[in-house]
Amino acid sequence: MRKIVPDPPYSLDASQILQDTLIQSTEYVLCALSVARQSVQLKPTSPSSIVMQAVIHEMEAVQSLVESALMQLQMQPHAPAEPRTLH
Repeated sequence: MRKIVPDPPYSLDASQILQDTLIQSTEYVLCALSVARQSVQLKPTSPSSIVMQAVIHEMEAVQSLVESALMQLQMQPHAPAEPRTLH
């Protein structure tokens, strides 16, 4: 017999979603750093290279923060979620 209603989609817990978001953010930061470093290497004497170096510095700080948050999230013990009542 065929099912009329499909099974509900598999739902991830909130910590897994947050972890995935942090990993994706890290990848974007790495891409931004690569572009900024390439820009500085192509025209190191350009006035904009000073701005790019500032961008690199700030993105490295963001990268450290995101990686720290990711490590903290991965270190948390994964306790099974207990159902909560609304009252």
